[in-house]
Amino acid sequence: MSVEQQDERTIRCLVAKVGLDGHDRGAHVIARALRDAGFEVIYSGLHRSPDEVVQAAVQEDVDVVGISILSGAHKTLVPRILDGLREYDAFDDRLVLVGGIVPDDDQPELRDLGVDEIFGPGASMEEMIRYIREQAPER
Repeated sequence: MSVEQQDERTIRCLVAKVGLDGHDRGAHVIARALRDAGFEVIYSGLHRSPDEVVQAAVQEDVDVVGISILSGAHKTLVPRILDGLREYDAFDDRLVLVGGIVPDDDQPELRDLGVDEIFGPGASMEEMIRYIREQAPER
Protein backbone atom coordinates (compact mmCIF):
# COMPACT_ATOMS: atom_id res chain seq x y z
CA MET A 1 0.00 0.00 0.00
CA SER A 2 1.41 3.37 -0.97
CA VAL A 3 1.74 6.28 1.44
CA GLU A 4 -1.06 8.04 -0.44
CA GLN A 5 -3.38 5.06 0.07
CA GLN A 6 -2.37 4.87 3.75
CA ASP A 7 -3.35 8.52 4.11
CA GLU A 8 -6.83 7.69 2.76
CA ARG A 9 -7.66 5.35 5.61
CA THR A 10 -7.65 6.07 9.30
CA ILE A 11 -4.82 4.33 11.12
CA ARG A 12 -5.84 3.24 14.61
CA CYS A 13 -3.19 3.63 17.33
CA LEU A 14 -3.12 2.52 20.94
CA VAL A 15 -0.88 4.62 23.18
CA ALA A 16 -0.29 2.49 26.27
CA LYS A 17 1.28 3.29 29.63
CA VAL A 18 2.33 0.00 31.15
CA GLY A 19 3.53 -0.80 34.64
CA LEU A 20 4.07 1.49 37.59
CA ASP A 21 5.33 4.38 35.49
CA GLY A 22 3.30 7.39 36.61
CA HIS A 23 4.60 9.94 34.11
CA ASP A 24 2.30 10.33 31.14
CA ARG A 25 2.94 13.82 29.81
CA GLY A 26 4.96 12.43 26.88
CA ALA A 27 2.23 9.90 26.08
CA HIS A 28 -0.33 12.71 26.01
CA VAL A 29 1.88 14.78 23.70
CA ILE A 30 2.31 11.81 21.36
CA ALA A 31 -1.41 10.99 21.42
CA ARG A 32 -2.22 14.60 20.53
CA ALA A 33 0.33 14.67 17.70
CA LEU A 34 -1.05 11.43 16.27
CA ARG A 35 -4.62 12.77 16.45
CA ASP A 36 -3.54 16.01 14.80
CA ALA A 37 -1.96 13.91 12.02
CA GLY A 38 -5.32 12.25 11.37
CA PHE A 39 -4.86 8.98 13.25
CA GLU A 40 -7.49 7.54 15.54
CA VAL A 41 -5.93 7.27 19.01
CA ILE A 42 -6.93 5.20 22.01
CA TYR A 43 -5.07 6.11 25.22
CA SER A 44 -4.86 3.37 27.85
CA GLY A 45 -4.44 5.55 30.90
CA LEU A 46 -1.80 4.99 33.56
CA HIS A 47 -0.63 1.82 35.29
CA ARG A 48 -1.88 -0.76 32.80
CA SER A 49 -0.77 -4.36 33.02
CA PRO A 50 0.63 -6.07 29.93
CA ASP A 51 -2.58 -8.13 29.76
CA GLU A 52 -4.71 -4.97 29.78
CA VAL A 53 -2.63 -3.50 26.95
CA VAL A 54 -3.03 -6.68 24.91
CA GLN A 55 -6.79 -6.78 25.55
CA ALA A 56 -7.15 -3.13 24.49
CA ALA A 57 -5.12 -3.73 21.31
CA VAL A 58 -7.24 -6.75 20.38
CA GLN A 59 -10.63 -5.30 21.35
CA GLU A 60 -9.98 -1.96 19.66
CA ASP A 61 -8.48 -3.70 16.61
CA VAL A 62 -5.63 -1.20 16.38
CA ASP A 63 -3.03 -1.03 13.64
CA VAL A 64 -0.32 0.30 15.95
CA VAL A 65 0.53 -0.56 19.56
CA GLY A 66 2.63 2.22 21.05
CA ILE A 67 4.11 1.38 24.44
CA SER A 68 5.30 4.34 26.49
CA ILE A 69 7.69 3.35 29.25
CA LEU A 70 9.96 5.42 31.44
CA SER A 71 10.26 3.11 34.46
CA GLY A 72 13.13 0.93 33.28
CA ALA A 73 10.93 -2.18 33.22
CA HIS A 74 10.97 -2.46 29.41
CA LYS A 75 12.86 -5.79 29.44
CA THR A 76 10.11 -7.33 31.56
CA LEU A 77 6.90 -5.63 30.42
CA VAL A 78 7.41 -5.28 26.66
CA PRO A 79 8.09 -9.01 26.10
CA ARG A 80 4.91 -9.84 28.02
CA ILE A 81 2.91 -7.58 25.70
CA LEU A 82 4.52 -9.12 22.62
CA ASP A 83 3.80 -12.64 23.92
CA GLY A 84 0.19 -11.67 24.65
CA LEU A 85 -0.30 -10.30 21.15
CA ARG A 86 1.07 -13.55 19.75
CA GLU A 87 -1.28 -15.60 21.95
CA TYR A 88 -4.23 -13.75 20.41
CA ASP A 89 -2.77 -14.08 16.91
CA ALA A 90 -2.66 -10.28 16.91
CA PHE A 91 1.06 -9.72 16.43
CA ASP A 92 1.88 -10.12 12.76
CA ASP A 93 -0.65 -7.57 11.54
CA ARG A 94 0.22 -4.79 13.99
CA LEU A 95 3.08 -2.36 14.27
CA VAL A 96 4.64 -2.38 17.76
CA LEU A 97 6.50 0.74 18.84
CA VAL A 98 8.20 1.60 22.11
CA GLY A 99 8.76 5.13 23.29
CA GLY A 100 10.52 6.48 26.33
CA ILE A 101 13.70 5.57 28.12
CA VAL A 102 15.29 2.46 26.62
CA PRO A 103 19.08 2.26 26.90
CA ASP A 104 20.89 1.74 23.59
CA ASP A 105 22.25 -1.60 24.85
CA ASP A 106 18.70 -2.94 25.39
CA GLN A 107 17.28 -1.90 22.04
CA PRO A 108 18.62 -4.82 19.92
CA GLU A 109 17.04 -7.33 22.33
CA LEU A 110 13.63 -5.65 22.08
CA ARG A 111 13.88 -5.52 18.30
CA ASP A 112 14.83 -9.21 18.22
CA LEU A 113 11.70 -9.96 20.25
CA GLY A 114 9.53 -8.14 17.71
CA VAL A 115 9.47 -4.42 18.48
CA ASP A 116 9.39 -2.62 15.14
CA GLU A 117 10.89 0.69 16.25
CA ILE A 118 11.99 2.53 19.38
CA PHE A 119 11.60 6.28 19.76
CA GLY A 120 13.61 7.80 22.60
CA PRO A 121 13.68 11.25 24.15
CA GLY A 122 13.96 13.96 21.55
CA ALA A 123 12.58 11.84 18.73
CA SER A 124 10.93 13.89 16.04
CA MET A 125 7.13 13.71 15.94
CA GLU A 126 7.29 14.11 12.16
CA GLU A 127 9.67 11.14 11.93
CA MET A 128 7.37 9.00 14.09
CA ILE A 129 4.26 9.96 12.09
CA ARG A 130 6.02 9.30 8.80
CA TYR A 131 7.26 5.93 10.10
CA ILE A 132 3.74 4.90 11.11
CA ARG A 133 2.24 5.98 7.79
CA GLU A 134 4.89 4.07 5.86
CA GLN A 135 4.99 0.94 8.03
CA ALA A 136 1.45 0.41 9.35
CA PRO A 137 0.30 -2.98 8.05
CA GLU A 138 -2.38 -3.24 5.41
CA ARG A 139 -5.58 -4.52 6.95
